[in-house]
Amino acid sequence: MASSLDAKESLRRLARVVVPSLADACVVDLVEGDGLRRLTVTERDSRRSPRILPGGLLPEVDSSAATLAKVLRGAGPMVMTDFGVSDPDDALLAAQRALYRVLSARTALIVPMRMRRQTLGALTFIRRDPDASFDEQEQVLAADLGHRAGLALDNARLYALQQHTSEQLQRSLLPDLAGLGHLQLLARYVPAREEAEVGGDWYDAFRLPDQSVILAIGDVVGHDLEAAVRMGQLRNMLRALAYDSEDHPAGVMSRLDKVMQGLTRIELVTAVVARVETPPGRPWRLHWSNAGHPPPLLAQQNGRVLLLDGGLAPVLGVDPDIRRENASVSLPSGSTLLLYTDGLIERPGEDIGRGLTRLRQHAAALAREPLSVFRDELLIRMSDDEQYDDVAIVALRTP
Repeated sequence: MASSLDAKESLRRLARVVVPSLADACVVDLVEGDGLRRLTVTERDSRRSPRILPGGLLPEVDSSAATLAKVLRGAGPMVMTDFGVSDPDDALLAAQRALYRVLSARTALIVPMRMRRQTLGALTFIRRDPDASFDEQEQVLAADLGHRAGLALDNARLYALQQHTSEQLQRSLLPDLAGLGHLQLLARYVPAREEAEVGGDWYDAFRLPDQSVILAIGDVVGHDLEAAVRMGQLRNMLRALAYDSEDHPAGVMSRLDKVMQGLTRIELVTAVVARVETPPGRPWRLHWSNAGHPPPLLAQQNGRVLLLDGGLAPVLGVDPDIRRENASVSLPSGSTLLLYTDGLIERPGEDIGRGLTRLRQHAAALAREPLSVFRDELLIRMSDDEQYDDVAIVALRTP
């Protein structure tokens, strides 16, 4: 029960374990909102091999006279040996009687899954032998299994709530790019797959008084609610420092490093801060500084793709006196600048160079596509079924 935060899979596993060591069949029912869902029915068939029957939604339980409904309403563990005629007006009772007939039940022991004075569901243990009733020790064991299952369900729900809260907080702290409508600029934040924690990925884009634009992306070390909060702190500090000083990216990065280490508990951060200048009648130009972050990518319409690996220095949080430098490059007409976090290119056990190679290949293939297609297709092609880290990307297309 403690091996996974996927409580439903743990309960299915539990049902497979108790059949046939404790019962000939095991039924798992979960309370969902105001209803009830049959998660699994695992039984030992005539060939002595376990099989799983389909579950699904169950009828209303509030007014039902079924023993299952009584347990869910707080009656505690109950043993059934009488499977008499069902009441056609009681849908749940009729469904239960039908299930008992299918399973050839002669004895049923139903125990609640409870936690924090709330019933989360029930486990039903069924035996087919009329002479094999559940003794006192087995009933205590079944009740304990119900308690542990309730604990696993409660932990999984609390974890899901924390993950959802962190994700919503993280999304709320990310900027609205609508105020930069004069730029063809798109961004996307993609949370990690289920069972992974929310990270500190962030991005930003804003205009300076001289009409140049700051682009930034980074990753605060950590994977929890605190990382999301620190990400918001860092983004706001960067905005204030860059807007007030109008300094070049390396200067902004150095200021941010000093303020971060002096006023916050943020430990380590990777980041890229870039400044896009759009002088009238002249090519756009990019200036950037990199603090231990994956290099920006520039995809040109002729298929040439560059990794902008200049301006590199150690991560923020190591030494505020580190010398940081700027790098610069012209942005050709129709080219696409991509800033991204490491979740886009990293896979467990794989060298990061392979991820960068994949990124360059896909970016080259998509360089002529509209920016929205470039962003969405790139995320699809770079995605992994077992994505363990968040992904943030910012894509800019020159006119």
